[in-house]
Amino acid sequence: MRTLVCMLEEPSAKIMLRTILPQILPEDVDCRYQVFEGKQDLDKHLERRLRGWRVPDSYFLIMRDQDSGDCRDIKSNLQQMVMRSGRTKETVIVRIACHELESFYLGDLEAVESGMGMRNLARKQQSKKFRDPDRLANPVQELQKVTAHTYQKLDGSRRISQHLRLGGENTSRSSNTLVKGIRTLFS
Repeated sequence: MRTLVCMLEEPSAKIMLRTILPQILPEDVDCRYQVFEGKQDLDKHLERRLRGWRVPDSYFLIMRDQDSGDCRDIKSNLQQMVMRSGRTKETVIVRIACHELESFYLGDLEAVESGMGMRNLARKQQSKKFRDPDRLANPVQELQKVTAHTYQKLDGSRRISQHLRLGGENTSRSSNTLVKGIRTLFS
């Protein structure tokens, strides 16, 4: 049995991954989740947690939001922590949600429409704003606007993630990169 250990900045990412991972992982992969108390906590404890993990045949997904930082710098810093921990790039993927996890949802307004029980959201996908949601500075705020302020992080992640399409239809490049990276890790 192989293990995928998801090291995450926030609980809403765990909710989303618990929904989508069974759809994209082989059946012989067991998932474990370590949710940190924000990005500073993740950055502070990541290297030690990676070094201390002793379960054989383990792979790691490290995922955090970009927020207002530079995604290349954030990823580079996380990859340096991975290397210092003794883990190899063949067993670890680092993914940054540009700018926030909600960009993944804005990249699939059909999933938002279905999950939130709303109408006429999917047709907005072709508007300039939602063709590249990774460019939005505040995806949470945008998601709240399009859902008439009914979106809340945990409940929204639970409701929307079960409808996300995982075949590359999402207009969020960071979402597609996450799915592709996980599939590649276990191919």
